[in-house]
Amino acid sequence: MKKAALVFVAALVFFTACSPAAAVPTPQDDKLAEILARGTLIVATDADYAPQSKLLPDTPPAAGTKCSPVQYTANQMAGFDVNVAVEIARRLGVEPCFVNPPWSQLVAGNWGDNWDVHVGSVAITFDRMKALYFSQPYYATPSVILVHQDNMTFRTPEDLSGKRVGVCVGCTFESYLKGNLQLPGQTIEYRIQNAQIVGYENEDPAIRDLSDGDRVKLDAVITLVAVAEQAIKSGSPVKILGKPLWFSYAAVTLDRASRRGQARLLNEISNVIRDLHANGTLRQWSMEYQGTDLTQEAAQFDLDSLQQLP
Repeated sequence: MKKAALVFVAALVFFTACSPAAAVPTPQDDKLAEILARGTLIVATDADYAPQSKLLPDTPPAAGTKCSPVQYTANQMAGFDVNVAVEIARRLGVEPCFVNPPWSQLVAGNWGDNWDVHVGSVAITFDRMKALYFSQPYYATPSVILVHQDNMTFRTPEDLSGKRVGVCVGCTFESYLKGNLQLPGQTIEYRIQNAQIVGYENEDPAIRDLSDGDRVKLDAVITLVAVAEQAIKSGSPVKILGKPLWFSYAAVTLDRASRRGQARLLNEISNVIRDLHANGTLRQWSMEYQGTDLTQEAAQFDLDSLQQLP
């Protein structure tokens, strides 16, 4: 019996020694390995999308930063999305460095590895999944209609059919007006038909145009409820029309076209977000920046149902 056991152990050692070792991820073929070797997480986000993200003017870069001169350090940015990005970088053990490419470029994919992730309240849609990977969502938010505060004509979303509606180009809001918005686990009711779509880089300039007067430049704007409430709080002469049109799940995105493997980074980010849900940090930030808890539905989202990775 002892002899047989020794033979078995010897054979096991032999086959283990002869088996090819598991490939060690390298910065050349793995995005997470590249980030860790570089020591920075390059985060794309919006410079003017309060309360989610905002560039702080006249703020110098942090001392001793690893960020390049064309990137912003964490102290130069603020907002809910920014907090999420900074915490992800901290958990990875690297420094966050921010860049502000156009929204249309961010959601189109094919980033050329110019940045690592986009933390910018990107709603999960089936169409975007063709170009992007999505993490566990960190919040879920209603999308609402804004009209001028003096308007007494529009009472329901249907009243905006054929009217001028401002939206960000490439956003879920534009897809809604085009009638082709598809979201996981939701059936969308298209209540605005044949709208005159007026495109913007983000909703802030659209809200400014709407604020110029009732039906002067725009009839309405579609945006996230947090952005709508921030505009009202800041003194813009606008109001929310009716109930939310739909709910969106906002997640961190990665580029499917990257030359480097994304699976390890995607899993690490999702694990960080799940932990931030579990310990109440995301809820706290949502209350601070958005005035309400928009995180509970996102915490329950079944990311595996998307079947993004082989």
